[in-house]
Amino acid sequence: MDYNQIFTRIYNEIRQYSKEGKQADYIPALAKVNPDRFGICLQTAEGSIYPFMDADVTFSIQSISKVLSLAMALSIKGESMWSRVGKEPSGTAFNSIIQLELENGIPRNPFINAGAIVVADMLLGELRNPEEEYIEFIRALADDDSIDYNMEVANSEKETGFLNAAMAYLLKSYGNICNPIDDVLMFYFKMCSVQMSCRQLSKAFLPFSQHNKQFDFNGIRLTTSQIKRMNALMQTCGFYDEAGEFSYLIGLPGKSGVGGGIVAICPMRYSVAVWSPRLNPKGNSVMGMKALELLTTYTEESIF
Repeated sequence: MDYNQIFTRIYNEIRQYSKEGKQADYIPALAKVNPDRFGICLQTAEGSIYPFMDADVTFSIQSISKVLSLAMALSIKGESMWSRVGKEPSGTAFNSIIQLELENGIPRNPFINAGAIVVADMLLGELRNPEEEYIEFIRALADDDSIDYNMEVANSEKETGFLNAAMAYLLKSYGNICNPIDDVLMFYFKMCSVQMSCRQLSKAFLPFSQHNKQFDFNGIRLTTSQIKRMNALMQTCGFYDEAGEFSYLIGLPGKSGVGGGIVAICPMRYSVAVWSPRLNPKGNSVMGMKALELLTTYTEESIF
């Protein structure tokens, strides 16, 4: 299949939406990003790579990182991790504190902010060098040692992350944070700050699409069953309170981030990453969502 030709067709159709939405300006470092960037890269299970436009420009992956921290926690703790975080769609905003209080400090899933903060706490409690081991895991997945944290972004989030701090203290009040809150939050902010391109992201997520191959990267091992369950969580919870819309329009497991990135996987076929910084009111990339909708429409490749 000629994905390059398909991408050209898609971009020509979605250019009309290029000025809709705005970047995540509530994080000062992200407000500086050129909002008119657009990149996409698809990598197939057979090893073919299809980069398009700004596919090699790096950006802050933000909540896409939550899939990678979940992979580490699930590998280390197994099923016991689910006593501290749920597996259900949130139905509310990714940073809702109301839902967290109503449900007694147990976040709905690991992809909303409160859930990812709990996962960060788990990793801090289990790893000897959490920050180093986390970034080394991502580098191993992407086969690229140049990937790193963006400390400008991490510090920007620390300086303005009052709601995340409020959630962490609420979690602590329910006994669902074990480590010092400042340590947990800084680790969480650094995870979200990781800087990657569409090419690197599509490479890093390809193993999550290949249930028939061993998942073992930098000592993080997942079974076929665990990979399938992570796919299920991405399908139902990967897009905040727009997960149903993404399933309806695109039909692939995936994860978005407020840096404008989206990663999706077609099991046993490919991984695709798209980046466009302008977000809709739900926090998902406007052009990214539309590009993936047209991709699965034109190729007729989805899980359904």
